[in-house]
Amino acid sequence: MSRWIPDGPAEEADMLRSLGLPSFDALFDDIPKGVRVARMGIGPGRTEPEVVADVDKILARNKPVSRFSNFLGGRISSRYLPAIVDALISRSEFLTSYTPYQPEASQGMLQALFEFQSLWVELSGLDVANASLYDGATAAGEAMLLCRRIHLGDRFLVPASLPWEEKSVLGNYGVGLGLKVAEIPFDPSTGRLDLEWVDREVRRGDVFGVLADVPNGFGLVDERVLDLKSTIGTVPLVVSADPLALTVLQPPGEYGADIVVGEGQGFGMALSFGGPLLGLMACRREHVRFLPGRLVGATQDVNGRRAYTLTLQTREQHIRRSRATSNICTNQSLVALAFVLYASSVGPTRLARLQADLAEKARALATALDGIEGLKVPRFTAPFLGEFTMELAQGNAVGFLDRMLAKGVLAGHSLSDPRRAVKSGPELVHVAPSQAANTADIRKYVKAAREALVPGPMGSA
Repeated sequence: MSRWIPDGPAEEADMLRSLGLPSFDALFDDIPKGVRVARMGIGPGRTEPEVVADVDKILARNKPVSRFSNFLGGRISSRYLPAIVDALISRSEFLTSYTPYQPEASQGMLQALFEFQSLWVELSGLDVANASLYDGATAAGEAMLLCRRIHLGDRFLVPASLPWEEKSVLGNYGVGLGLKVAEIPFDPSTGRLDLEWVDREVRRGDVFGVLADVPNGFGLVDERVLDLKSTIGTVPLVVSADPLALTVLQPPGEYGADIVVGEGQGFGMALSFGGPLLGLMACRREHVRFLPGRLVGATQDVNGRRAYTLTLQTREQHIRRSRATSNICTNQSLVALAFVLYASSVGPTRLARLQADLAEKARALATALDGIEGLKVPRFTAPFLGEFTMELAQGNAVGFLDRMLAKGVLAGHSLSDPRRAVKSGPELVHVAPSQAANTADIRKYVKAAREALVPGPMGSA
């Protein structure tokens, strides 16, 4: 089929008549007008080269992250990608493998998924990992549902510091089942979890799961997470962990986590407007029947040779739809392959070194910002790893970040929930140096921050 299918007024009218719609605009009536773009401004009667030139002018208005000093973070990482990653995932046997859950899936793809699972098992310290989850936030949602399958209750506890986007996803996952998400308060000085509050809530008997993140939403390594399992007893513990941080931190399975989830984008995937992302998930062996997604196992064929096969698939193609456990995606196998290739090509020693470098940059920037009037850096006294949080004495975080952007610095992201009509609490900015950030970028950040904090014509907003 041609990539270009011509249509004219008659064909368009036929299509609209078939759809029962008065116009093409009516196709988008369910999308709020405020988020739609206006016409692209390409006039009629243009030649193809003229249209290409016009589109190129429009694309030139984009501002790629490479033009900025990048300290954005927010669970999404900008890292150097070894050329071997794209070279191998672009091979046709992987790139066009649409249905790798089918029996005819190649041994190569099955082995790649097995290696992907094995990597997350090793980092998480648990027994079994799956493949095919969308991203870290939905992996946390699936973990919440898994907790509900193995423990009764209607409340799921998460840190108040958890990013609001992830709390929103958890709320959406639970609404259909009548599950509630409650926020664990934190010590306003240290940023650590309030375990005494958790203990009281669990004793009420209606909590079916508790989630902690490592590092947490403030970038802190909260050592109180190590005591969380002994506090909640038989209630399942979910740890949402950064896979890079786990190259230098204790695996959550060693301190009692029943489920470990994470976001895998930083391992082999570019920013690409925020996607694709990759959900990571592992659990203890006794919960494997409740684990969503697909599991690849290793075995031997009739000739004694090592072979790989799909062992569990809790998906509606293979079981009764009413018993399907999750919302997953077959083609996440391609980004799972990128994860494996990235981790394998960089290697465990250099991954740990990368985390150490990011921690060193974060400490250098926090030290340089400390003492600037109008900033409290870091905001909390608990130790941080490769990212930290700072508080603005006046003005709001979004206004500050906009002024920093105008000076060529992606200075971080606001921790305020923009959906709340009334702001409450201090204005906090989360800062995470990228792998490319160097000493000059840190100096640029500090200089820009001094200037951005001075009330100017844009106001302190």
